Amino acid sequence: MSLIANVKVRHNNFALDVQLDIDPGETVAILGPNGAGKTTLLRALAGLVPIEGRVELAGQVLEDSALRLRVPTEERHIGLVFQDHVLFPHLSVLDNVAFGLQAQRRPEARQIARGWLERAGLAEKGSSMPRELSGGQAQRVALLRTLATDPRLLLLDEPLSALDVTIRAEVRRELSRQLASFGGVRLIVTHDPLEAIALADRLVVLENGRVVQSGTPEEVTARPRSRFVADLAGVNLLRGKGRGDHVELAGASIAAPDAGDGDVFAVIHPRAVALYLSRPEGTPRNVWHGEVEDIDLHGDRVRVRVKSPVPLVAEVTPAAVRDLRLHAGARVWVAFKATEVSVYPA
Repeated sequence: MSLIANVKVRHNNFALDVQLDIDPGETVAILGPNGAGKTTLLRALAGLVPIEGRVELAGQVLEDSALRLRVPTEERHIGLVFQDHVLFPHLSVLDNVAFGLQAQRRPEARQIARGWLERAGLAEKGSSMPRELSGGQAQRVALLRTLATDPRLLLLDEPLSALDVTIRAEVRRELSRQLASFGGVRLIVTHDPLEAIALADRLVVLENGRVVQSGTPEEVTARPRSRFVADLAGVNLLRGKGRGDHVELAGASIAAPDAGDGDVFAVIHPRAVALYLSRPEGTPRNVWHGEVEDIDLHGDRVRVRVKSPVPLVAEVTPAAVRDLRLHAGARVWVAFKATEVSVYPA
């Protein structure tokens, strides 16, 4: 039950051009900044937006613009779950879950819906109205309503974004369990890297309507290929020219073993970046004088953005912030070892 899609959508000044090849039972997360085309891609696959290209699901061609073939949305065996739940307010929870089955004229619709609620631990909510549910319960019911129709492709558009942060982790675990029991293709749009890594087997990163990177969560975060992905991974990403044992940047150069030749990316983890009040002694080969731009607290660590010939983010302890008297505008020395630089072809 694989998905093979070549999707092109043009609207005003925006162009989406994406190729997907997803295996049966695989969960793929679509990540990207606002305006990257994530939701447009889901709507195109669901048949809600006309495309140029071809979409094939489980061996059935759903759309082929060259052949002028287009299967209507209601006949595509696709389930789409929106971020705002969209439960029918005048129907009970049981009738909400049974709605799609009844549309398919399944005589046992309510019985099947009751079974889905029981498996999800929501049997006691069957007679409740949507307004009586918590946000997490409403999201789970919306997912059950879609799964009950036995779709071949499940599309989830920011499934947890409307939930309060206090219950998001709990619903994420439940969603992961539900996805594991679904045998079709799963495609999730999200802006949350934690959500993507927790739920997906593979990440596909969209920027400006194009795929800029694809791979397992480990592969993508270990070797980011754009500023967006580097920010998700929480690392410093630099692009320059490899010159043997160093990387040439605009206006600076960093020492890095095995930098190679040609266009490369260089990654430095913020924890490898050290800050000093005076020029450090010892062996660091990459040392610059800079100025603190801003300071952000992240749990038990502090991320310090420094403006220097090589702009970097350092990650230090709160104690280090006090000892170094760090604040916006403070002058510091920045250093990291050449061995802490990871270099790969751009």
